[in-house]
Amino acid sequence: MRPAPPANLFAALPNLFAALPGDASAEAVERLAGAPGPGLSGLVIERIVSRGQASPAGFWYDQEQTEWVALLAGTARLEFADGTACDLRPGDWLELAPHRRHRVAATSAEPPAVWLAVHWRTS
Repeated sequence: MRPAPPANLFAALPNLFAALPGDASAEAVERLAGAPGPGLSGLVIERIVSRGQASPAGFWYDQEQTEWVALLAGTARLEFADGTACDLRPGDWLELAPHRRHRVAATSAEPPAVWLAVHWRTS
């Protein structure tokens, strides 16, 4: 039988809601993990904190990689180039195919919108 890990091994685990940036002048993107190389090439996991930010008028994200995003706190509205939109609340998630043009139309300032985003290339 394996010995139990030391009691303090997990005493300071990172937390997605800890130390949220207080500066509302810009969205805060923090890279949590990543894996270069074959397989899930370019895998990146990020925490994004938005405090009322939105994409500039006329701006569209047009990413080469797949993006999976979940809203953990706050609210947000995404708009798509095809004219559709979706309102997100905590727990909502979606997967965006490469080159699915989209923009962030609105995010809540209080509570801040906290996102978990995963990006990867499939080829």
